[in-house]
Amino acid sequence: MKQTNPIPTIGILGGGQLGRMFIQNAIRYDAEIFVMDPDLSAPCTQIASKFVQGDFNDYDSVLDFGRTVDVLTVEIEHVNTSALQQLEKEGVSVYPQSSVLSLIQHKGKQKDFYHEFAIPTSPYVFVNSKSEIESLEDSWFPCFQKLFTSGYDGKGVKRLNSKADLSEAFDAPSLLEKSVDLKMEFAVIVSGHANGIYSTFPAVDMVFHPEANLVEFLSAPSALPTSITDRAEKIAKEIALRLNIRGILAIEFFLDQNNEVIVNEMAPRPHNSGHHTIQGNVVSQFEQHFRSIVGWAPGDTSTVKPAVMLNVLGEPGYSGAVKYVGLDEISAIPGVNVHLYGKKITKPFRKMGHITVTANSTKEAMEIAHRVKSIIKVIA
Repeated sequence: MKQTNPIPTIGILGGGQLGRMFIQNAIRYDAEIFVMDPDLSAPCTQIASKFVQGDFNDYDSVLDFGRTVDVLTVEIEHVNTSALQQLEKEGVSVYPQSSVLSLIQHKGKQKDFYHEFAIPTSPYVFVNSKSEIESLEDSWFPCFQKLFTSGYDGKGVKRLNSKADLSEAFDAPSLLEKSVDLKMEFAVIVSGHANGIYSTFPAVDMVFHPEANLVEFLSAPSALPTSITDRAEKIAKEIALRLNIRGILAIEFFLDQNNEVIVNEMAPRPHNSGHHTIQGNVVSQFEQHFRSIVGWAPGDTSTVKPAVMLNVLGEPGYSGAVKYVGLDEISAIPGVNVHLYGKKITKPFRKMGHITVTANSTKEAMEIAHRVKSIIKVIA
């Protein structure tokens, strides 16, 4: 029988919660989604059209998997880009493109990209070892050391207040960024589409967990003046244009005490800073990514209702088979939307889900989110 669904078969490298939420959106269109991940209990295994156990860093595994789909995307950027380049040569549509992933996988190359195109970013220097850090002028401190590769969600990052902290430093190739006199952190998600079309979601404000170094609360839309958010959205579109990216690109910004907008980092995939869009915007970041990689026009990114997102993290001191405490109580609160990721094992500060609270104002939504945080617990 001839296939009537015009949507290409989509493959995802990575089977975590980002892939899971992408699939939850894509199945509304009866799309076939294949997933490859090394973990047989990965969140995507429960809902993918086809699941393949495999290492997305292994050349042959990625090549074999990619040849079974029409469009290949990622939910984690740390994948084998050499295999993606070969698949592109063979006619598989790879979004984001292998060239984009190769650049973003390396934090040093990211920084040089910003410098090349006069995109505002904090001062930086490359080092190969602790001894090179020790030889720097004291004026470089405080700073953040970031491993060139493999870091995410605060991993692979060290704050160095002075040379007295060198015992904590990585003895590996990395970059040092001068610490910014920070007022706040915020983010913009931009999507690249066919025919050079770029679309942004309204900026969001972020509050980071004091211990886990990842986003704890996110409020949308941002409370910043439009003069600042418009500037950030313009920068986001400029970056997307320079990369010629297809798909979602999340860009995290610093705002310093002089109200200067500074690019921190970017991620070429759906991102934690866009989870609220499922309830808070006309289209979600997952819908927008889907639209982009299958060749559709971008959807309407307008805010439907103010929203606050709370990451649901594993409680400190608990590791093992997951148990959720308080779900019944928070489900009775108006505007509370629970998204659990299907992870069977909890660990301290592991992302187990998120909760989006919608309300008539971000202030009201934040008050409810703090109440929810005091109730829900993830234990073993």
